[in-house]
Amino acid sequence: MQNSADSAVFVPHFHWDREWYEPFQVFRHRLVTALDTVLETAEANPDFRFTVDGQMAAIEDYLEMRPENRDRVVALVAGGQLAIGPWLILLDEFLCSGETIVRNLQMGWAAAAELGGSMPIGYLPDMFGHVAQMPQILARAGIEHAALWRGVPGSVDGHAFRWRAPDGSEVRTEFLFDGYDNGLDVLLVPDQIGRALGEYAEMTAGRWGGDPLLAMAGTDHNAPDPRLAAWLRRASSDERAITIATLDEYIREHVRDEVSAVVTGELRSHVRGNILPGVLSVRLALKQRMAVAERTVDHAERMNALWSRRDDSPFLSLAWHKIIESSAHDSVVGSGTDETSDQVEARLAEAAQTARAVRDAALAEPAARVPSDGHLVANPLPFPRTALAEVDVVAPPEGTVLVATSDDGSVHPVQLVSQAPTVLADERMDASQLERVLRRIHRRELFGRLIDHYELTPGSLVFHLAEVPSSGPFDLLILRREVAAAAAAHPGEWRVLTLEEARATALVPVEVPASGLTSFRVAPAAIAPGLPTAPATATDRTLANGLVEATVAADGTLDVTGTDGTVLYGVGRLVDGGDRGDSYNYAPPARDVLVSEPAEVTTELLENGPLRSRIRVTRVYEWPAALSSERDVRATRTVPTPVETLVEVRAGEPFVRVSTSFLNQSADHRLRFHVPLPEPVAGSASAGQFAVTERGLTAEGGWGEYPLPTFPASAFVSAGAANVLLDHASEYELVGDGSELAVTLLRAIGSISVNIHPLRDEPAASEIPAPGAQDLGVRVENRFAVLPSATGWQGANAVALAEDFRNDVLVTRGTAPADGQLPPAATGVRVDGTDVLVSSIRRVTDEDRGAGTELRLVAMSATGSAARVTGPFTEATTVDLLGRPLSTTPVADGLELALGPWEIRTVVVR
Repeated sequence: MQNSADSAVFVPHFHWDREWYEPFQVFRHRLVTALDTVLETAEANPDFRFTVDGQMAAIEDYLEMRPENRDRVVALVAGGQLAIGPWLILLDEFLCSGETIVRNLQMGWAAAAELGGSMPIGYLPDMFGHVAQMPQILARAGIEHAALWRGVPGSVDGHAFRWRAPDGSEVRTEFLFDGYDNGLDVLLVPDQIGRALGEYAEMTAGRWGGDPLLAMAGTDHNAPDPRLAAWLRRASSDERAITIATLDEYIREHVRDEVSAVVTGELRSHVRGNILPGVLSVRLALKQRMAVAERTVDHAERMNALWSRRDDSPFLSLAWHKIIESSAHDSVVGSGTDETSDQVEARLAEAAQTARAVRDAALAEPAARVPSDGHLVANPLPFPRTALAEVDVVAPPEGTVLVATSDDGSVHPVQLVSQAPTVLADERMDASQLERVLRRIHRRELFGRLIDHYELTPGSLVFHLAEVPSSGPFDLLILRREVAAAAAAHPGEWRVLTLEEARATALVPVEVPASGLTSFRVAPAAIAPGLPTAPATATDRTLANGLVEATVAADGTLDVTGTDGTVLYGVGRLVDGGDRGDSYNYAPPARDVLVSEPAEVTTELLENGPLRSRIRVTRVYEWPAALSSERDVRATRTVPTPVETLVEVRAGEPFVRVSTSFLNQSADHRLRFHVPLPEPVAGSASAGQFAVTERGLTAEGGWGEYPLPTFPASAFVSAGAANVLLDHASEYELVGDGSELAVTLLRAIGSISVNIHPLRDEPAASEIPAPGAQDLGVRVENRFAVLPSATGWQGANAVALAEDFRNDVLVTRGTAPADGQLPPAATGVRVDGTDVLVSSIRRVTDEDRGAGTELRLVAMSATGSAARVTGPFTEATTVDLLGRPLSTTPVADGLELALGPWEIRTVVVR
């Protein structure tokens, strides 16, 4: 066997950021030229190999411009010269959901299959760290190997290690320890390749053992020189054999050494390369758009699978494709130019819009069985729940209250939260102008409502509008004729009054089955029924519901008491400091000014129950306007900035909902929401991507990047007695030696990268201005929930409550004739189990077995979980993450699943 001193394998490739310091279409123009060169080079030299960066997006983008070259690509894949897949795109793993990671792999694998098959390597060359469950995701797709660069801890000495997921799954992982371009320095002088390779082999000999040296010959946005194969042939000799291969060939055909090093869990070490953690918090809008798009397409899939006769899979695939494109590690991270960020934001919005159309169309089918004076409620979660529906209703007459009646005859209290004006327009005009008013009417619609009836008297025309007309048919032609006659008979000034029936916004408590549907109608009553749980109550400064209490302190922070009596004092202390960093890394100015005390505090009671209570706290801060010209001092000029905090308690919920909002008028700063802890802690845990990951107070350093212990969280973050439920992927840190949890609300910077960064030696990119990343003039909003618990996230049931917090019920008005009978409630698929996350419910179709419903379940526990799945099905097929059947069992009375610790299980029921 040859060793690293006398053999080397070169892997020609490129790394293709689909969009970054240039927008997508500019980079695509370069991509087409580069892949033209690759195809020509491969066809001219049968020994040439090329690895297409592990992502099918590059091939799709190329073939959209060069469709005539599809057969050439297929031929090169079949001949082993072109390695494609397995991903659709190289994603940022922490800024999207675990489900998005799975769909990325599924869509990439399927796209590669159409061109001849995927490279079976989990290639992850440039991600800014890696999630704990990636080995399980790859293993459950049948992929045994990975290859990556960033985030590997210092305990790894060789060029490979066994990467283990929390469930015990492993993949052999090639460590690209000098980056994905380590072979380029050897190629700088073509006639000196042999000498340079020898020197590099000697420098790195301790890493290779008996395996050949791996030289990754490629970099960003460039095809290899067409003369590369010739150069390497000349440099190869009896003393040093050089081979050209794909990455798959290197691992499958050339690697022999057994791998002993094991690394478990996420890879976020700074010791071997920059992981650029500031991308977690820059360009907040992208993180929020991603969460909305993912949530909307998830709801759309569930509604379409369970309640629609129409298969809208093409639309859902389009929405997923746009989400996955946006998850690229230079897209959702926000490290691109303003025009790139604008395109990503628009793409995510388009994904959400596509999914919303599918969701609404699916709900329209059962809504057609609900009377138009009622509302349909759909539960996207697979467990029954009582939730608040907010609906527009007719205001009750004086001396009455509103109640909601369900299909089973049960009556529920209703809380009015606002009342709309009844006069929509009061105009005076000459009789000759009345015809112009009638042009506003479209059949029966006027000002977004429907004409219930009208009153026509000399000099007066009054329209009465309603959402659901109670009168008989309306004929616009008759109205035109009557108005024309009246105008002719009574010339002069007329009054035209447009009145809407008195309307109000109402909160209705709705008991909705698992993944199910229910309906209700709201009507006046003499008295309101009581609540089955303690009501939400309010005073000027305190909200409570018998489970949790929040009191506003004099400084505007909150004292929150949990169900078990745990108290968190000073919740919501805002700390604003300077940031002289860039989109990749935070950096405080040398002479920072921290602002944590408000100049003014006011409170306003907005709602006082019984279903929901709200207080608005407004704190005015004097924040420096920007950094000074030398970038290391915050400016002396300050901007008074009111920050509104909406504090909300709902009946039956054990957490306090908190929303913050302010108009950002300052540049170069970071704002964080602090939660002081009852006592210091040694670590934290955060949920995201199919796992709850525990972390300490520090991060491993050793490269040219200061290891700030700022970490990602998606569903919730937990530290000691504090659990914060999150709306979108966020950044957090334990500060004050573990005495406070700080969640970033905004990081405003003005450059993609800076050449001189105090916490990073190496520029992350060119110093390109990105003024849009300052979010100046933007209203910055965040929402989360605070859940105190002395027993941590598991004792607090944070997995289920985070799902409850993030996923509102879906409400739509019925479309059947008014006053009809409400249809009975219906249950969809139900999943019972502690710490069981259901990340997907969707319609699937198998050529042999036909249509089915696929569920993906995750045991969010180190001890495993028992899950019971019930619904209208008689068999269950366990499939891998690519949908390939593993086993099928008949089901008589529910499916019992014993999930191992942190196990991801996918089943299709029929």
